[in-house]
Amino acid sequence: MKFVYILQSLCGEHWYTGVTSDVESRLRKHNAGEVPHTSKFKPWRIKTYVAFTDEKQATEFEKYLKSASGRAFAKKRL
Repeated sequence: MKFVYILQSLCGEHWYTGVTSDVESRLRKHNAGEVPHTSKFKPWRIKTYVAFTDEKQATEFEKYLKSASGRAFAKKRL
């Protein structure tokens, strides 16, 4: 199972989208500063996540959410 997740920074209007097989473990890594891209905006909380049985579909959905139309969709719907 793969999960596409959206994190929201608790110290501002920063968002992060990623894909993982363990959402809670990944969140701990983001909050521990182990992910260079997100370390300066911690702490983070899970805004939402979506489960996929197909890794390719998860990767494609993550890519979509990182596009301009995907960010608009996520902001409005997720």
